[in-house]
Amino acid sequence: MQRNILTRLLSSPCPRLQRYKSVSLTSEQYPNLKRGDFARLQDSDVQTFTRILGSGNVLTQPDDVEGYNTDWLRTVRGQTRCVLKPKDTEQVSEILSYCNERRIAVCPQGGNTGLVGGSVPVFDEVVLSTSQMNKILNIDLDSSTVVAQSGVVLEALDTELSQYGLMVPIDLGAKGSCHIGGNVATNAGGLRLLRYGSLHGSVLGIEAVMADGQVLDCLNTLKKDNTGYDLKQLFIGSEGTLGVITKVALALPPRPKSINLAYLSLKSFADVATVFRRSRADLGEILSSCEFIDKECMKCVTENLNLSNPLGQSEFYMLIETSGSNPTHDEEKLNNFLENMLAEEIVSDGTVATAPSKQKEIWQLRERIAESLLVDGYCYKYDISLPLSVFYQAVLDMRQRLGDRVVTRCGGFGHLGDGNLHLNITTPNYDQEVMDLIEPFLYEWTSKYRGSISAEHGLGFKKRNFIGFSKSAPAVMLMKKIKQEMDPHGILNPYKVLPDF
Repeated sequence: MQRNILTRLLSSPCPRLQRYKSVSLTSEQYPNLKRGDFARLQDSDVQTFTRILGSGNVLTQPDDVEGYNTDWLRTVRGQTRCVLKPKDTEQVSEILSYCNERRIAVCPQGGNTGLVGGSVPVFDEVVLSTSQMNKILNIDLDSSTVVAQSGVVLEALDTELSQYGLMVPIDLGAKGSCHIGGNVATNAGGLRLLRYGSLHGSVLGIEAVMADGQVLDCLNTLKKDNTGYDLKQLFIGSEGTLGVITKVALALPPRPKSINLAYLSLKSFADVATVFRRSRADLGEILSSCEFIDKECMKCVTENLNLSNPLGQSEFYMLIETSGSNPTHDEEKLNNFLENMLAEEIVSDGTVATAPSKQKEIWQLRERIAESLLVDGYCYKYDISLPLSVFYQAVLDMRQRLGDRVVTRCGGFGHLGDGNLHLNITTPNYDQEVMDLIEPFLYEWTSKYRGSISAEHGLGFKKRNFIGFSKSAPAVMLMKKIKQEMDPHGILNPYKVLPDF
């Protein structure tokens, strides 16, 4: 008798699977985590999905689905046996309606560039990929707004808008892969939040499909709409646990006509903090980004990726970007600021780049740090918000706590302009003793200074049980009630955001 579809596919040879075998299954890494009471995928389910989407948009071959199982950091790995690739809202609605009725768990996935295990399955959830939902639907020049499907790649959207003198108000190192819907679902921050604010302000409207397949149309493009609860805000940062975002409406800032980038070296973090404070005061309205990199992270990105550092060795580095409409005014203002910093010996050395090609080279030193850390081996990645007064102390205290453990490096970089520190520790391989030294100590430390345990990466799977360090018990309970109301069967991205207990 012929074997059923899933058994036959799972037993077929899969040469590309070898690259994922070094990543342990999440269910094996967390043996106390129990699979929810969800239905197991059947042949009849695959046949229904194929009827809705067509055979080319339902992936079941192990060689095809495994890339959707493993996160970008290669730290968690699910066991999905089916990836669905809808092209429009109607197909998403039909899929979720069916899955809700059958109690099939679903993991929404965009570009899979998340860093907290939120975009990949934990067990065998069906993956709903938005990669085919990649149309820019409308650009309104009068209101400076855009409406796009959720699967549009961030960089592609920004490139299209550049023809009209507009830009997307966020910029990320993963812009060539991440999707705008995923950016909204995780409330991504990025390099220029200092200038343009968070997506809570830039998103004018969304369309989302609820767990039961109902389409929620909040796709407003008005900048002012004060009618009742602002429901779209529930979905911004919800990480696919309340609904699947299918369309996004964004307010767009004008593309700057003048961009200057200063790259500086400094002796101490006290000097870094001084430069930041002075830049806000002296550069004012043209300051668009203020980033810092410590020596350890600079060493990592230059050595592991063979990038060139135009400045000599130093304890700290900063990137200060200005953007405006008057090149002469902006350049003069930046140069005066830097001359003062050098004269006061706050800045050790520096260079200013005005050519886009040179700016791109310098930005690589910041944007590719996450990539370079993976070359070390296993990366323990933390994304926290802290007051400036204790900002870098988190790195120093962690180094002291780790002591002489076999750690490749412990360093920090991040968005100084919005208090967002990226603390990274690497070891050749995963080390449970190192992990036990980091967690929950770092979260306790962050909470002590009234910081946030997740500045922009979200909670996902990895941080869900630590939410109590940043949110009160009543707040978490309200979140659970909202989840229960909007997704009573819990099929949307289970095991994410909310704690197990």
